[in-house]
Amino acid sequence: MSHSPLKVAVIGGGPAGLMAAELLSAGGVQVDLYDRMPSLGRKFLMAGRGGLNLTHSEDFKAFVARYGEAAAWMRPVLEAFTPADLTAWAEGLGQPTFIGSSGRVFPRTLKASPLLRAWIGRLQAQGVRFHMHSEWRGWNPDGELIFDDGESVPADVVVLALGGASWPRLGSTGGWADILQGRGVAVTPFEPANSGFDVAWSPIFADRFAGQPLKNIALSLGDRTVRGEAMIATYGLEGGAVYALSTELRQAIRADGSATIQADLRPDMTRSRLADRLHKAPASQSAANLLRKAVNLSPVEINLLREGHGVELPRDAGALARAIKATPLRLTGVRGLDRAISSAGGVALPELDEGLMIRRLPGVHAVGEMLDWEAPTGGYLLQACFATGVAAARAILRRQAS
Repeated sequence: MSHSPLKVAVIGGGPAGLMAAELLSAGGVQVDLYDRMPSLGRKFLMAGRGGLNLTHSEDFKAFVARYGEAAAWMRPVLEAFTPADLTAWAEGLGQPTFIGSSGRVFPRTLKASPLLRAWIGRLQAQGVRFHMHSEWRGWNPDGELIFDDGESVPADVVVLALGGASWPRLGSTGGWADILQGRGVAVTPFEPANSGFDVAWSPIFADRFAGQPLKNIALSLGDRTVRGEAMIATYGLEGGAVYALSTELRQAIRADGSATIQADLRPDMTRSRLADRLHKAPASQSAANLLRKAVNLSPVEINLLREGHGVELPRDAGALARAIKATPLRLTGVRGLDRAISSAGGVALPELDEGLMIRRLPGVHAVGEMLDWEAPTGGYLLQACFATGVAAARAILRRQAS
């Protein structure tokens, strides 16, 4: 049986939309891709400023667990396009990768722009047509897509890859939520994810130590502990270890107005070992010299102890060791969506079928960060965006072939 050519509109030029466009155009489908910005992949390029952490090499079971409440839903999507598949795809575009000491996977160039250029070149060769400065406004009464310039576009299938609501100046405003909710689609409200948190530092601490890292620490909230790094900001704390706790921290702050985490500044040393080192040090030393020489605390760590425990630190070795292993830091607020790395919330997952088609809108698929999942930094965000784009494209191609 012959089929008329399928016309697919992909709306959104980030990783999820571009990946859907790639697979669909490779499958013989005519793809038109629309984006409200003047160029493609703006948030992708922003991610490249940190080296472009594409994915992670850890055990797959542990990898999937990083998606928290969405892990069970995400598993089949990730199984169909694994971190190994993503690595092979990047290398197929002439971008060799390497695994960093933390298990994260990066292109050897540590940049997004060479990969994006090669990717766009492949899409152009496959016949994808790009329409920039085109902001989607919904559908007209005839079911055609409408854009801000008044153009109406018919499409057999639509892939929405509109992003979440973080870094809106890069194109992800979340404005699409009103359009879908108007069609009866449930959308979970947006919240900052992988964002910083407010801490009421003393003025002298904020002024002196903003921008300095806390390396190889552990942060605990309740019974959950995360190892990693954090960064002192003028307003509070940010960084990977903080982002990994962001879901629980948001919930605690929403419920109680604040959340107190415990910072272990020497997670590789037991409290008794710390106490022994401190006990053997000369008693005549100042507290700062004692901490610097006996347990190698940096100035920012010493002063963080004072922020948590008070300016006058205990001189007793046991009490000081306990302070190092559990420095309380009270977080009082969440930074806004405009600076969050990603956003929580989006199209509620039960609204989607196994091919990521919105059940209430036949022929309309949703992919990427506009779906209601979240994950910490470390390659998990990009991996899920790529994988959902693959899942939707494959579902469309299967339906076309049937």
